[in-house]
Amino acid sequence: MPESANPFFRDANLIGGSWIWAESGALIHVENPATGETIGTVPQCGRIETRRAIDAAKVAFETFKKTTANERAKYLRAMHDYMMAIQQQLAEV
Repeated sequence: MPESANPFFRDANLIGGSWIWAESGALIHVENPATGETIGTVPQCGRIETRRAIDAAKVAFETFKKTTANERAKYLRAMHDYMMAIQQQLAEV
């Protein structure tokens, strides 16, 4: 499947720790509304991928629900710090 030139943009969905594409192989072209230029593609997912995502979220929650509020705060702080470090790249995406 196609890969974006931007390292902060993946042309796939992250489900259960793996980057996946639609079982059908169908894609949606993402366009820059200002120029009409295609800036990437994303998988056109359906029921199969949705079910996989829901199942993966249930599995992940079993571990996450056991974390303390302090541990969760550390995760959120680390996510915030990372997003601030790459804010320009995020803005471009």
